[in-house]
Amino acid sequence: MLKQRIITAVVLLAILLPALFYPSPLPFGCVMLALIAAATWEWGRLNGYSSRMSLFFGVEMALLCVLSWWLGLLERPLLIVWIIASAAWVLGGAALLRAAVPGWPRVPRGLRLVGGMLVLWVAWLAVVKARMEGVNFLLSILVLVWVADVFAYFAGRAFGLRFTRGKLAPSISPGKSWEGVWGGMLGVVVLALAWVWADAAARAGVASLYTRLAERGWWLLLIGVLFLAAMSVVGDLVESLVKRSAGAKDSSALLPGHGGVLDRVDALLPTLPIAMMLAFL
Repeated sequence: MLKQRIITAVVLLAILLPALFYPSPLPFGCVMLALIAAATWEWGRLNGYSSRMSLFFGVEMALLCVLSWWLGLLERPLLIVWIIASAAWVLGGAALLRAAVPGWPRVPRGLRLVGGMLVLWVAWLAVVKARMEGVNFLLSILVLVWVADVFAYFAGRAFGLRFTRGKLAPSISPGKSWEGVWGGMLGVVVLALAWVWADAAARAGVASLYTRLAERGWWLLLIGVLFLAAMSVVGDLVESLVKRSAGAKDSSALLPGHGGVLDRVDALLPTLPIAMMLAFL
């Protein structure tokens, strides 16, 4: 398993890094398009559709993304899209987590399919739009999610249930604790402050998300990164809820040793449009 994880990680990095740092955002957008199409295929299967029908949904997603690019959507601010997506994640995420695993099958399957596809489409728009802003800006969003996850893991291992009596969401993800969430939040605050300092020291040509927020007020930076860390947890829990309802351990086996694409991007799905909203509101 460890060997599989390493090989898969190396292959992904060999594809992602050149595309990320290429002068034009086109290669990165194409790589993200392929990943989002694969995630759509996984989403169809998790919601009870056949593999062939799910493949059709994946092709539809790819065509929708290409059409969006061709129509020039990525050249527009899309602020209303980020606001609607952010509100939907906050309200919809809260409702889903409140209903927990038993509540998911009660949502009409067609609504689940369309809702998930819209979430994935908006995430693709957000990640490519962020890359068009600049690599530093995009990385500041991506690294926030990774740091929140790493700090949450180690804080949960070290302090889980030492300060609270109950798990975060035992019926959805038994391994997560409140201490882990707090550790993740602490990690992103440290990350944000360090990144703002690094931007200033390096006189970065493209400001990171943190610098953009700090320029409008340190209070906004603090609230913004804490909110993003919290929503990354919501994205993780929502995907775990869907998998539990489907009786699946992983969203697929597309990434050997890592599960599926949705398993790797679940926390990014809410944070990407919310970060775009905070940066450009």
